[in-house]
Amino acid sequence: MILRMVLSVSIPVFCKFANMRALLTNAYVLVFFGGGLGSLLRYALGRLIPATFTSSPFPTAILLVNVVASFVLGAIVSWVVGRSAGEEARLLIGVGFCGGLSTFSSFSNDTVLLAQNGRFGAALLNIGLNVILCLVATATGLWFGQKV
Repeated sequence: MILRMVLSVSIPVFCKFANMRALLTNAYVLVFFGGGLGSLLRYALGRLIPATFTSSPFPTAILLVNVVASFVLGAIVSWVVGRSAGEEARLLIGVGFCGGLSTFSSFSNDTVLLAQNGRFGAALLNIGLNVILCLVATATGLWFGQKV
């Protein structure tokens, strides 16, 4: 049922594009592909990091993806200013990829779970690290985007 609804909406949309350029510059398509790639990277990092780098249940993977996404978003926003191809890059990377990669809802859930399990120090540390590191990463990304 759901698949039939998706196909009935998406097939006419994709068929109306006469050439690949029109498809690849469509805002919805750019956000869709960027979001898919960002989500896949977030999932892969979530599977890799706890098993590799830490033995504690601290949400290191979510912290890392939020910091990386903050840096990338800052760099893209800064780089886009004054460039003609900027809107497509902003949609693909800024809205799609960074939106799929970072996740405030996972950060919030992890923080609440830490607090519910009596790990109030870890919950506060998670809040502090996410806020401070993401702000620093965004500022660094903005600076980096101007230099590139």
